[in-house]
Amino acid sequence: MSITADEKQGVMKDFATKDGDTGSPEVQVAILTKRIATLTEHFKTHKKDNHSRRGLLKLVARRRKLLDYLKAKDEPRYRELIQRLGIRR
Repeated sequence: MSITADEKQGVMKDFATKDGDTGSPEVQVAILTKRIATLTEHFKTHKKDNHSRRGLLKLVARRRKLLDYLKAKDEPRYRELIQRLGIRR
């Protein structure tokens, strides 16, 4: 259900704003998006897994807060990020 360390490193490399970047909103949102996609696939076969569903809702809320922060600070970066990730809005 979770992403592997290699997948996480690949996402960090793709979305990093500079070398060694792990904490920028872009990287954090990309990692959360990857985890959300993995959990969404899990729910296609495990429809009654309500404990994991709660975790999914928490991840979505955390991603939404980061996106709201990025939109308030720098809207062009926000628009580029949601376009690269294919997130609605």
